[in-house]
Amino acid sequence: MKKILITGGAGFIGSALVRFLIRRGDVQVLNVDKLTYAGNLDSLKEVSNSPHYSFAQVDICNRAGIAALFAEFQPHAVMHLAAESHVDRSIDGPSEFIQTNIVGTATLLECATEYWRSLTSLTPTSPSNSPTPPTPSSSLTPPTPSSSLTPNPSSSLKTDFRFLHISTDEVYGSLGETGLFSETTPYDPRSPYSASKASSDHLVMAWYHTYGLPVLMTNCSNNYGAYQFPEKLIPVVILNALEGKSLPIYGKGDNIRDWLYVDDHSKALTLVLEKGMPGEKYNIGGSNERTNLEVVETICEVLDQLCPITDTVRGQWNVESGTRETTHPAFHIQHPATTNVIK
Repeated sequence: MKKILITGGAGFIGSALVRFLIRRGDVQVLNVDKLTYAGNLDSLKEVSNSPHYSFAQVDICNRAGIAALFAEFQPHAVMHLAAESHVDRSIDGPSEFIQTNIVGTATLLECATEYWRSLTSLTPTSPSNSPTPPTPSSSLTPPTPSSSLTPNPSSSLKTDFRFLHISTDEVYGSLGETGLFSETTPYDPRSPYSASKASSDHLVMAWYHTYGLPVLMTNCSNNYGAYQFPEKLIPVVILNALEGKSLPIYGKGDNIRDWLYVDDHSKALTLVLEKGMPGEKYNIGGSNERTNLEVVETICEVLDQLCPITDTVRGQWNVESGTRETTHPAFHIQHPATTNVIK
């Protein structure tokens, strides 16, 4: 059984990935999370008692702690999602983003490289076996890609090992009125958050070219779905509507973003881990480009269908604040898996 170390597994996307992998039943997951404000272990209740799941509360900046987890767990792959990820918070306090997203990623890369170098003489072990202490090695030959989450008994852990770095399409800047981001789109970060993620992306690729670490990288569009922290656009609009509060749209609401359902993202990440070529990056999107105003208006339309009222106020512009405000009574939306509410 393949063993995967996931960082940030108590966050929104990370917890969805952990749930998806444990449901598959063919991998063992170690969830490593610092448990900041955005970490929510309640999102993992359905898998918390699984024999294939374990949790360690460790900061990715804690080099000794991370190194110990590598030596003990002996993962076949790392899926790195731990990050500070809110634009407004990055503007108010950029140092946390620099520390976690840049320094934390560098620390994780150093630990992963040391562990990977030590794997020359090791072969995969079953979850019931006691971990074998790594032995030093200086080989840096990049491995060939694996086609399955199931380890090949005839190959070594070193050959199968992958480091998958999960990043954001915000490193590319803002999406124009037409066209899509591609893997060759130039980086153009516009906030401390996106700049810190761009930095981490460059570090990951530098580790591949300098040390031969078999890395993979993905850049995803905006995610939405269950357990998303309420500071993000879709949940904050829904929650404000539930409480009968105004629904603010800053500026003209014409910023265009692509939207991706989080469970679909989890499937795509697993596919990249299985089929991806070391040293390559892959964009993951939902092909749902919308302005923020269109997203909010779509939510309001759904609200009207589920709970029609006569006193809904839309299109009321607050000239002083430059925000558009709407109100709507409370109700609940439950989104089925792989069904797109944006379209």
